[in-house]
Amino acid sequence: MSGGAPTRAALPGTRPAGADGEAAAAGKVREMFARIAPRYDLLNHLLSLRFDVVWRGRVARRYRTLLSRSDARVLDLCCGTGDLALVFAQEARANGAKIVGADFVHPMVLRARDKAEKIAPRERLAFLEADALSLPFAGESFDLVAAAFGFRNLANYAAGLQEIRRVLRPGAEAAILEFAEPKGELLSRLFRFYFHRVLPGIGGLISGDAQAYGYLPASVSRYPDPEAVADLMTGSGFSAVRFERWMGGLVTLHMGQR
Repeated sequence: MSGGAPTRAALPGTRPAGADGEAAAAGKVREMFARIAPRYDLLNHLLSLRFDVVWRGRVARRYRTLLSRSDARVLDLCCGTGDLALVFAQEARANGAKIVGADFVHPMVLRARDKAEKIAPRERLAFLEADALSLPFAGESFDLVAAAFGFRNLANYAAGLQEIRRVLRPGAEAAILEFAEPKGELLSRLFRFYFHRVLPGIGGLISGDAQAYGYLPASVSRYPDPEAVADLMTGSGFSAVRFERWMGGLVTLHMGQR
């Protein structure tokens, strides 16, 4: 077989340029997101035309009943600056679920904490620095583990799913919202033009980090397609695995139960 860039099927997890193993990949992802943390929220909203807000809200509404329960515990995994956890907290209100956000990028966690001060009391919403592949929680701790646009950045997808399953209570659910390459020739062409031409240029200009915003389209292109992710979830022990394509397949919500 000839050399070259790894294919989707060959990748156990993300591989930023220059990373030849899981430890190197994780280190590069951490450094990259630490650098862009100051402009992260602005660029997320700008480059997605604020559809990222709509998508997170849709996930929160999906779990409205669970979030209203005072005895429920919810984990926002790879939380970044905490946007999904914050939407969960707004849906849960004062007496709903306890929500924890976890991310292994320190500047992101600090920004999430700052934002949370205005939204919810600490006893109902907390953020901590933690690696998604080695979570500091006991088994069967959560009623929902959700990740929005962060799971793709794990150095080992199967290990991440196994860790998610470990911390879920029996019958509890995982929800993974991620980008995907849309189906259909026209949408696919528009996606590739925007993600590979427009997005890196704008992101690099505003953030001052062209490398980080070149990584984004590359990571989406190499991420397994929705059917492969569903198979991976089933192989990791999840049941009732299913997925929904939104926006013509631009994003996909995967769900599965422990």
